[in-house]
Amino acid sequence: MLSANRYAFKEWAVTCKALETGRQSVLLRKGGIHERGGRFEVEHNEFWLFPTRFHQNPEEIRQVARSLLQQTATDAPAPNSVRLSLYAVVDEVIDLTDESLLPRLADLQILAAGTLLERFHYRRPALFVLTVRIYRGAEPITLAESPHFAGCRTWVDLEQDLSTDDLVPVLDDAAHNERAMAIRSALVQPAT
Repeated sequence: MLSANRYAFKEWAVTCKALETGRQSVLLRKGGIHERGGRFEVEHNEFWLFPTRFHQNPEEIRQVARSLLQQTATDAPAPNSVRLSLYAVVDEVIDLTDESLLPRLADLQILAAGTLLERFHYRRPALFVLTVRIYRGAEPITLAESPHFAGCRTWVDLEQDLSTDDLVPVLDDAAHNERAMAIRSALVQPAT
């Protein structure tokens, strides 16, 4: 892991809560309207998670995970600030192009089946699945909101390096390895 990092990955606050609690170890991405060519790219293999509340909709979350929405509201930072407490290290990137595998994601993440299908078919059929190991700090880092952070894009340059020294993994090694293997087994077809 890097000792400091200045890059963040925008993600729904409810998904960040699922990652923080160990409920999921994947990030799903299609690409924002400000992405180069509208297509997502893994620009950084390690990054801070930048929780957002834009476009969050309870109907797009599986029923079993909707309680996380209330937790994100309770944990919301003060107005005009951003709170970073999670850090992700990418283990693997899977370019999921087979729609028939989408149901295998159901228990691995919190998005509703219809949301997955809609994201899969947006622009061109496919979805990036990032298997990530999540770390958290004892105390969140609070930054002032900036126009520089705005926009429908995945990556944010925080304009300052933030130390990762005090971060600890959300899942222990055994639990993380088991989860990563389950994701791979569910989504990667063996070569024939």
